[in-house]
Amino acid sequence: MSFYQILLNETEAERQALMSLPLIVQGAQGNISLNTYKAFLTQAYHHVKHTTPLLMACGGRLSGEYEWLRTAIGEYIEEEMGHQEWVLNDIEACGGDKEAVRNSATDADAACHATEVMVAYAYDMIYRVNPLGFFGMVLVLEGTSTAVATQAGEKIMQALNLPKKAFSYLFSHGSLDISHVSFYESLMNQVTKAEDQQMIIYAAKRFYRLYGDIFKHVALSQD
Repeated sequence: MSFYQILLNETEAERQALMSLPLIVQGAQGNISLNTYKAFLTQAYHHVKHTTPLLMACGGRLSGEYEWLRTAIGEYIEEEMGHQEWVLNDIEACGGDKEAVRNSATDADAACHATEVMVAYAYDMIYRVNPLGFFGMVLVLEGTSTAVATQAGEKIMQALNLPKKAFSYLFSHGSLDISHVSFYESLMNQVTKAEDQQMIIYAAKRFYRLYGDIFKHVALSQD
């Protein structure tokens, strides 16, 4: 069995726990309010803006034996740069103030505690524990997005009567992003050191929980 398949198998329970969260189920049905969608995008911005810095940090911490992975990270960086601007543009298309979100470093609409913790854990994993663990986060964010983003985007767009330009983040990280998952699978299947494989599995389990906490926060903030 390939390591990628082992990774999926070992983290299936955590994935199911995330996918069964009420907000994700409701989003897939288009059953969320405009304020909830904007709240989701706000938190997305506050973690997506770290994607490129995290990739750079991960690449810089890899040992020489992972030079092939550092090269692949360069491709990831080219793909991911600027995606936080897509999120901000979606917020604006929903009638929100994208510059207020961009500059909301400390106010109540800024990154929630759960978002800050997930981002902090990612940096800590890279700098203190094992940079390979960052790919646990990639599994969670890329895999979850591909599974639900397009369906949710289409349903929410219809339910809230919003323009397509309000969903550039969801649509770009949905079914159109399947090539990223295939690329990720090919990379993970080249990781052969048992300790690195176990760290990726361990981190993925943690990131499923951390990402789920963000959705729980968004849901509670709209109650």
